[in-house]
Amino acid sequence: MKPRTEPAAGRRRSCFSLIEILIVVVIIGMILGLVGPNVVKKLKKAQTGTAKSQVLLLANACKDYYLDMSEYPSKLENLIQNPGTQKWDGPYLDPPKLPLDPWGEPYHYDVPGQHSAFDIYSYGTDKAPGGEGDAADANSWD
Repeated sequence: MKPRTEPAAGRRRSCFSLIEILIVVVIIGMILGLVGPNVVKKLKKAQTGTAKSQVLLLANACKDYYLDMSEYPSKLENLIQNPGTQKWDGPYLDPPKLPLDPWGEPYHYDVPGQHSAFDIYSYGTDKAPGGEGDAADANSWD
């Protein structure tokens, strides 16, 4: 008997040729080249929006603290931890945890502030004061 070297009738090999694989890779690369920059741009815009929302959340929590304590917190940690007074009716954040800005940094808090009774701000993507566009600061006074 002779060993079979041909596939049995009705069977087909289900392999892709190198050309077919290369064509698919090129098409995927073209799609990523067109879509990728837009996704990155939207992500940066979403991070900036998140920072602004969190600054407003912290500012409102400071105002709630003021209503109970008749003074603004000396530090943001007082929004979630009792500073040792009986008037404290917190935590003023839910969940009781201070958020980090979208770039992993803590928010800055000054009391008294230069722009209002308190200032809350994030330095943005560049982590330095000032900046424009995606690197612009998110703050409680604008």
